[in-house]
Amino acid sequence: MAIMLAATLLLASCNRGRGKVLEVDYVSASQVPLRDRVAAVYNKTGVVKNGDRVEVLERQRRFVRVRTSSGTEGWIEQRHLVSQQVYNGFQKLLRENQNAPVQVHGTTRNDTNIHVEPGRETEHLYLLSAGEKLAILKRATVEKQPLIKVPASPNGAKEPSKSIPPALDDWWLLRDSQGRVGWVLARMVDLDIPLEIAQYAEGQRFVAFFVLNEVQDGDKKVPQYLAVLAEPKDGLPYDYDQIRVFTWNVKRHRYETAYRERKLDGVLPVTVGRENFDKEGNLPVFALRVKDENGNVTERKYKLNTPIVRRVLAPGEQKEEPSKRKRRRR
Repeated sequence: MAIMLAATLLLASCNRGRGKVLEVDYVSASQVPLRDRVAAVYNKTGVVKNGDRVEVLERQRRFVRVRTSSGTEGWIEQRHLVSQQVYNGFQKLLRENQNAPVQVHGTTRNDTNIHVEPGRETEHLYLLSAGEKLAILKRATVEKQPLIKVPASPNGAKEPSKSIPPALDDWWLLRDSQGRVGWVLARMVDLDIPLEIAQYAEGQRFVAFFVLNEVQDGDKKVPQYLAVLAEPKDGLPYDYDQIRVFTWNVKRHRYETAYRERKLDGVLPVTVGRENFDKEGNLPVFALRVKDENGNVTERKYKLNTPIVRRVLAPGEQKEEPSKRKRRRR
């Protein structure tokens, strides 16, 4: 009897050991089956999906045994999981950007990953399907790959080695349809620019756009836009370098450029709103964040009293002469 009791206690102890939670991870793959064993031939015990929380119970080479929230257990490859630290990084992004203003909306070209930091080699957790709608909040630029050093020619040993400047990628910080926030490679997203103003790109790339107000033309209301543009290439030292305000001519029934400003060292986000200007009434306003020659970011406010756009100077601020505007070089 004593032997049977000892065996029972030993078995219970072993089972408790096998059920001990080593850590908590999250599924980064689209959908993965759980195996009953680590072998070429196995039975499926269940399925986990992208973003699922699992408890890690055991490790064996490149596989781990996990338990889902429903209690299902099985083996899965480690490469399909990310750590609690990565998940916490996404939660931090969500908290920090929950009130960030949307700069433009976009649509994914293909299935793509949401990364916790900008960069091709950074950790990713969530997956986006092709055609998913996104709200874009900010931009970042990072190296596509580390700096490549080219050794000097054997015949010119005295010459120092030369370095090839690294290729750069643009990344968007976005909020998806489920409210998740993270970074996506910019070239994987098509911006949803209205066709009525997209035709006026003039070789530039739309970075963002905003509806300032609407005007009545007959039986329809037509939006008037602020557009933010830059050269059509990645790795620029600024988010945008020019703006245009498109107003609607109700007599000619067409868009016209009411205001244009170039040579800006612009930084997202741009904000829009309305403000009361006494006799002029309640007008649309927008604010740009621009770097000066020393890298300091200052805000410039503008008002639209259709079709005129003017700077709104802060107390003590003097209007900058156009001839003195210089883009900061890097």
